[in-house]
Amino acid sequence: MSAIANLRAAGSTCVESARVFLRDVGAGLLEVSHNSLALLGLCVVGIALFAGGRAEMRTLVERHALDWLLARQEARDPARIEDAEPEPEPDAVARATAADPKTLPRQQAAVAQWLSRRYKVAPEPVSRLVQEAWAVGHRVGLDPTLILAIMAVESSFNPFAHSAAGAQGLMQVMSKVHDDKYEAYGGVRAAFDPVANLRVGVQVLKECIARAGGLEAGLRFYVGAALSGEDGGYVGKVLAEQGHLRQVADGRSVAVNASNAAPSPAPAALPAVRSAETAEPVPVSAPLPAAIPSAPKVADERVAMMR
Repeated sequence: MSAIANLRAAGSTCVESARVFLRDVGAGLLEVSHNSLALLGLCVVGIALFAGGRAEMRTLVERHALDWLLARQEARDPARIEDAEPEPEPDAVARATAADPKTLPRQQAAVAQWLSRRYKVAPEPVSRLVQEAWAVGHRVGLDPTLILAIMAVESSFNPFAHSAAGAQGLMQVMSKVHDDKYEAYGGVRAAFDPVANLRVGVQVLKECIARAGGLEAGLRFYVGAALSGEDGGYVGKVLAEQGHLRQVADGRSVAVNASNAAPSPAPAALPAVRSAETAEPVPVSAPLPAAIPSAPKVADERVAMMR
């Protein structure tokens, strides 16, 4: 009987202890819930515990928190934003290949404006190329309109043109073959500098004409068609474009969509194109040939002929 009495007493004590514990916890929760900030904290803790168990929610929360911190940092430190902007370069214009068409002589200005409309390029860079073609052509004894015609046919005045055979730039010079000619301009990457490419291209053209003994044969050497004799209509296109440019330089009206499929009839006596720097005439090329049927350019032969 005493053992049973002891068990009952122990049970009563446990029940009483549990009742006191629950009463104290309930009173504590009630007390806490009266404080709104404490309740808000409990909600945040609950949400954090819930979000912590889901990876996508964790990532979203972290991204929003980082964006908020960056926005606060930028708002607090505006000087740092200004430092992140590119520094001004007042001398950057010196790197631009451009010239004001209004400052060119009449012939050059007319040619530059016509080429600008025909090939849908800005007149300022074309004006600089026309100016350079006149100066270089006068020095080496080549018609500047021939130089410009080659650029037009080869690249349509895209200084970043690159062929499958490795020809590069405005005049599509084989840079790997003529790398020695680019040494004076700092290396073969100068092939994408319009003026450097023009000057090297004129050197190559002059050598091809001297090697072939004539303009048309020299152009076939330039395009790499001297061995097969089939230039895909290249010579005809170049000379046709040169014929258009001569007429424009002489003040004649030429449609900007004039075809190069067949050369324009040449006048009985074409006046010499005069240099902008001197009054001496620059030699003009041979009369325009008959039309040559169009065919694809043979790139591999061009590589072989340039070596």
